[in-house]
Amino acid sequence: MYEPNVVGDWQEYDEHAGLRVRVHRLEAAEPPRGRDDAAEGLTYFSVRVTVENRGDRHSTIHLEDGQIDVRIGPDGEAAFIDWRNSQFIEGFDVYPLRRATAVLYAAGPEASLGQVDVQVQLRADDEWADRRLWAGGIGLHEEAVGAHPGCVSDRLAHQVSKFLRDQAEEGTA
Repeated sequence: MYEPNVVGDWQEYDEHAGLRVRVHRLEAAEPPRGRDDAAEGLTYFSVRVTVENRGDRHSTIHLEDGQIDVRIGPDGEAAFIDWRNSQFIEGFDVYPLRRATAVLYAAGPEASLGQVDVQVQLRADDEWADRRLWAGGIGLHEEAVGAHPGCVSDRLAHQVSKFLRDQAEEGTA
């Protein structure tokens, strides 16, 4: 059975030898060029998608509009994607031992940001890779997680998520 990756995990692609993708740095963040009027009342966050080439030849990478889907909350509702502020990878040649990163700005109701799912479908050398899913959340409700008596599993899940994020970010600068 297919299991989602945790935000910060690398996903290798069998169909594209040497390429791997990672969704990371899922965090609350304001967009650099200002908020979109359509996101009024929503909380902004950003997520990075990095493609790394560990193979022996270059690959032309596309990670554009429609290839990254962001869902939030327990019902998996679509997040508002701020296309104007987001930075995609459009036909970039990633040479061996090099990386390219897309930065996506999205927004949603603050109460839904504890659960964020990011689905990525990479296109390399004009061939589509399988869709992959990363699951995570934004720690905006740290106090609320520990405030509910008897929610040991929620506290443990929060601690594990924080530990995995910290470990995943150690190797990046």
